[in-house]
Amino acid sequence: MSCIFCRIVAGEIPATVVYEDDLTLAFLDIAPIIKGHTLVIPKPHVQHITEIPPDLLGACMLTVQRIACTQMTSLNADGVNIHQANGAAAGQVVPHLHFHVVPRFTHDGHHWNWKSTPYASLDAMSAIGATLRLACKDKAGKPC
Repeated sequence: MSCIFCRIVAGEIPATVVYEDDLTLAFLDIAPIIKGHTLVIPKPHVQHITEIPPDLLGACMLTVQRIACTQMTSLNADGVNIHQANGAAAGQVVPHLHFHVVPRFTHDGHHWNWKSTPYASLDAMSAIGATLRLACKDKAGKPC
């Protein structure tokens, strides 16, 4: 078992667990963006969001919500960022599906380096929208 998150689930690697149920585990990130930054994972190994069964994804999202609420109330966070990446091109470092739940504070100093790139035209935007709508319609009832 080479997946570091699977090894955490198995108890082979220590983690600061903040919540656990039968399907999910939430633990503090060892390199937090902001103190309290928590990772939420499904216990079974799943690499990408495109592969997770809907019921397990639902369980993960309930845990994400629980952690976000807990950060808001117990840490007095002013907000919460939820981040999830799939594949190296998207910045996924650990190949096990995980959600970053990051408590945010009005003056915490963290800024996302988000550079928007507008569409060349409304027609170009409409074409991408049409492609995605058609693909979503073809997948009715199936995630991928």
